[in-house]
Amino acid sequence: MKLSEIKTILPALESVAFQTPDGSFVPEHFHVTEVGNIQKHFIDCGGVIRKETVVNFQLWNANDFEHRLKPRKLLRIIQLSEEKLGITDNEIEVEYQGETICKYGLEFNGKHFVLTPKTTACLAEDACGIPLKTDNQTEKTTGCTPGGGCC
Repeated sequence: MKLSEIKTILPALESVAFQTPDGSFVPEHFHVTEVGNIQKHFIDCGGVIRKETVVNFQLWNANDFEHRLKPRKLLRIIQLSEEKLGITDNEIEVEYQGETICKYGLEFNGKHFVLTPKTTACLAEDACGIPLKTDNQTEKTTGCTPGGGCC
């Protein structure tokens, strides 16, 4: 989801809720402790220099159980970040505490926001020896079975 999308959605909501990939919800008393612009400038394993920019939201649970972030307040935080930090319309990445700080994509299901899993990937598969799959290529099975001696 891009920043422009959340800005369009928020005015129509009565409350702000985030659902985690396991189906549970971020507790209602969460805070958005950061809205930022994260720029990543890197080189992939194939030697290609790349740049990536995302808008970052950090969600945090405090011990003030009466706190409730209203859509209008979140919209104001976003607008302030645009004014003060020059944040532009990029994809949103959400940080939320799991075993460590977890990063998620963001979607909206018509009722609430959904944190979507992000994964790592090789950006230069053709340069580092990973066979590329084609649409008509099917995975081959080896026919190996436990104890069969082929593995």
